[in-house]
Amino acid sequence: MEFPYTPVIGLARTVFFLQGLRFTILGEENVPAVGGAVMAINHTGYFDFTYAGLAARPRGRLVRFMAKKSVFGHRVTGPLMRGMKHIPVDRHAGQGAIEAGLAAVRAGEIVGIFPEATMSRSFELKPFKGGAARIARDGGVPLLPTTLWGSQRVWTKDAPKHRLRSNTPIHITVGQPMHLAADADLNEATEQLRLAMAGQLAAQQAAYPRMTGDDLRYLPARLGGTAPTPEQAHERDHHDMTRRVDKFNRGSSS
Repeated sequence: MEFPYTPVIGLARTVFFLQGLRFTILGEENVPAVGGAVMAINHTGYFDFTYAGLAARPRGRLVRFMAKKSVFGHRVTGPLMRGMKHIPVDRHAGQGAIEAGLAAVRAGEIVGIFPEATMSRSFELKPFKGGAARIARDGGVPLLPTTLWGSQRVWTKDAPKHRLRSNTPIHITVGQPMHLAADADLNEATEQLRLAMAGQLAAQQAAYPRMTGDDLRYLPARLGGTAPTPEQAHERDHHDMTRRVDKFNRGSSS
C-alpha cells in the first residue's frame, strides 16, 4: 500500500461504482509487471488520468502522471498530486518535466503522458508532442500506446457534466509495447505512436455502443457526430489560448 495513492484509488473506484461506469479494459498484459515504462494516452475528458491508471492495476502498478503545473499549486489537489509522485509540467519550460520523467522511468516507475498536451474538443487525435517518445527512448523503457473512448461523455470541454450516475461505458486499450532503439528518430517514433493509437481508437469506436440524440455531441463529425471538426476545435483552442495570454498580460501590467 502506498499512501496517499492507494486510498485515492479506492475512493475513485467507489465513485466509479456509484456513477455506474462500465469499463472494458483490453491489453492489461502489455503493462510490465516490473520496471519503467511510458504510457502514452489520448485526451478527451477531464478524468482521463483516473481511468487510464486502471489498466495498470491488474499488474500491481501505479502510474505517475504528468499534469499541468497549476494543478500542483491548488491547496487541495497540490498535496495529493505531490504525495502520489505525479510530475508537474510547465508548458513554457518543459525540459524540467522531461528530466523528471526520465528519472522516474529509470527508477522503475510507469509515467503517464498525454502526448496531445491538451484535451481534444473534436475527439480526434491532435498532433503529438515528442516527449513520450523521448522519455521512452532515452530511458530505455517500453512505450505503451493507450487509448480511451467514452470518457468524454462524463466530463469534457464545452459540454454538460455527467458526474452523477450515468452508466457510461468506457473502453480502455493498452497496445503492444513499442521498444525504441537508442538512436531512434523521435519524429518517426512519435508518428508510429500516433498511428498505433489511431488504429486502437478506431477499433474502440467500432465496438462502442451506438450514440444517438444528444450523445452525438460526443462523437467525431467524421463518424456522423456533432462534435467540432478538428479545424473548428483548433479555432476554439486558439481563442482560449489568446484569451489566457491577454488576461496574463493585463495582470502583469496592472
